Amino acid sequence: MRRLQRQERPPVRVDEPATWLRYTGRMCRGCTAACCSLPVEVRAADLVRMELIDAGEAEDDLRMVARRLMKMGVVEHYHHRTGVPTLARMANGYCLFLDPGSRRCTIYPRRPDTCRNHPQVGPRSGYCAFTPKPAAGIAA
Repeated sequence: MRRLQRQERPPVRVDEPATWLRYTGRMCRGCTAACCSLPVEVRAADLVRMELIDAGEAEDDLRMVARRLMKMGVVEHYHHRTGVPTLARMANGYCLFLDPGSRRCTIYPRRPDTCRNHPQVGPRSGYCAFTPKPAAGIAA
């Protein structure tokens, strides 16, 4: 009897949504937090929830608020066309709020809507850049 060979799937690349896998809830448990390397756009309400600004500042010109947060190193970019800031990332490309040891979000209860709604909303709706954690005892 001939054995069918399992066809290898091409590797998932965070920067290429076409390579992403259809999302299932089980993925998050065994992932290296690949989604935490994606750009995170935030609105004023997100910044209030994250405790980066207060409710009064949320009514101010978001461009000026973003400029101040850029100086603090929390916002990476302000999109003038859309009026939406993007959160800063660490040198390794991951979110500023991702704990490098545990690979968990340090502000999870206060995380922005972009993170709360992933992967239903994003570059490829319903798909995830799932990157599995290496098996125990295997060096990455």
